[in-house]
Amino acid sequence: MSKKSKCELSNKFEEVKLVYRNKTRASERPKIDCAESAYKILRAHWDDDQISLVEEAKVMFLDNQLRMMSIATVSKGGMSGTVIDPKIVFSIALKRRSSSIIISHNHPSGRLKPSHADISLTRKFLEAGKLLEINVADHLIISEEGYYSMANEGHIP
Repeated sequence: MSKKSKCELSNKFEEVKLVYRNKTRASERPKIDCAESAYKILRAHWDDDQISLVEEAKVMFLDNQLRMMSIATVSKGGMSGTVIDPKIVFSIALKRRSSSIIISHNHPSGRLKPSHADISLTRKFLEAGKLLEINVADHLIISEEGYYSMANEGHIP
């Protein structure tokens, strides 16, 4: 192989272009200024037939004025757990140009107290969020009857 052929670059690649278009004006989106408002919107997006059956995780994506941009289901598991992959969550947040996120998952048992795994996951997201400059505003544990806010209970500064 000649030196020239080693240095030739392929023109077979995909161009990446950043484009963003809002379908809903910011003034028309709900402002999420407390855990209760986040819970009410998230709870309305949970399937009533599944909330006490399987664990699921949803993330709310917020702009810099704490207005909700979207909600995404990021994980669905079994009766006692689900895996929330930070790479998936933060890739959506970056694509959505979110300034803040609210993580949520349900406990099919109805028990609202966070597990050690829940607290550890929250810390992991806080660290990743710092690096990417995406604020983790809260992590809600949701049941059919109520919610637990990690921010309100001091787990999130």
